[in-house]
Amino acid sequence: MGTFIERAKSTCALGGAIVTIASLPRAIPIVHASGGCATMLSGTYNQASGYKGSGYCSGHMTPTSNVVEKDIVFGGEERLEEQITHTIKIIDGDLYFVVTGCQVEIIGDDAVGVTRRFQDGKLPVLAANTPGFLGNGFKGYDVVLSTLAAEFIEPKAAKAAKTVNILGIMPGQDVFYRGNISGIQRLLNKLGIKANTFFGDGETIETIKNYGDAVLTIVFSDKYGIDTAKVFEEKHNIPYITADLPIGETRTDAFLHTIGRRLGIEPAAIEALIAEERRYYYSYLERFLDIYGDIDLQRYAIVSADINYAFPLISFLADDLGWVPHLVVINEEVDELGKKRYDQKFNQLTSEAKPKVVFEQHAGQLLNHIRQSWPHNSNDKYYDALSPAFLVGSSLEGSTAQKIGAAFLPVSFPVTNRAVLNKGYTGYRGGLSLAEDLFSALVSNR
Repeated sequence: MGTFIERAKSTCALGGAIVTIASLPRAIPIVHASGGCATMLSGTYNQASGYKGSGYCSGHMTPTSNVVEKDIVFGGEERLEEQITHTIKIIDGDLYFVVTGCQVEIIGDDAVGVTRRFQDGKLPVLAANTPGFLGNGFKGYDVVLSTLAAEFIEPKAAKAAKTVNILGIMPGQDVFYRGNISGIQRLLNKLGIKANTFFGDGETIETIKNYGDAVLTIVFSDKYGIDTAKVFEEKHNIPYITADLPIGETRTDAFLHTIGRRLGIEPAAIEALIAEERRYYYSYLERFLDIYGDIDLQRYAIVSADINYAFPLISFLADDLGWVPHLVVINEEVDELGKKRYDQKFNQLTSEAKPKVVFEQHAGQLLNHIRQSWPHNSNDKYYDALSPAFLVGSSLEGSTAQKIGAAFLPVSFPVTNRAVLNKGYTGYRGGLSLAEDLFSALVSNR
């Protein structure tokens, strides 16, 4: 018997599809579903992702077929065709993308077939099946980009040397996606590598159409973006690799060495870039060493995040800041093989202490996992408490941090108590930004 997910940290697949399309430049999502789906789902990401906003055309502006009982009984394909026609006429866009909700998928509406009636037009109209029961928001992200890779991006026989596609960083679900993409792009550009990002600054639908020219796809996830990368591999002959989100010195060093080997970049060039970035990194970080030592800012580190953020965050806290990695709770449904592979990552930590790793979809169970991870105080005269502690998670974990007396910083979706513009945590400079936010949380009440 199925059950609800307590304090879920993602929307359904339709929500992920809507926010992905809305984050593409001048792309228009057309939602074939009941009236509330588009507003509620896009509104969730627009507000709970650091108040990212609706962008060019989403939120209350999202075109929707708004199917009602009559359409469910007799079929909603005519209603969808009408909606596509009027949307193209009224809303100026470069790409129109139909996504579907649970209701119309259950009755069997052929949204993909309806969009084929518009293939002779001047503007591209695509469609993908994205009912909520397909999976979480990441699944919707993958379906949309897989459709783009299969049906819209043009195959290129001639590849552009040192050009890569970036996948795995989902708009909205990664609250800092634009800043994170920018940080990665900046480092790659310093090595002469051009990064096709889908959601970065200066992108256009026309440039995305030519992403078949890449020689490699980099997926910053062990789980999400893989399906799209496989489409690029099968249709466009572009191989892919996976990489951890490079946050701070340790993970960024590893990422740059991996990319250098894969693209045949001279090791001297990689080392020169690392040395340059480290000089900048430590010229700022060393300024904080006095107060770090004087008031002892080392902490027990607890991380509650999705699979993309969990390891990079604990690695930064343990390997870069020297904190004690205590507990990592990954709010994902992962099969047993995936759990074993992900567990192996934590062997890379240079810290002698290794965190307890738990896969738990129910974010509301975090407090129980914390209590189970530390001996209970049975009114002992002397008790070694889990203190001082620092919890890095989402806004949902704020109350848990208060209950255990831990400092707290929301990083992983949902984030409703921070406004995020261009901030990112990737690379050496992103690591500085994260360190600044962590230390600010520690000294904010002094």
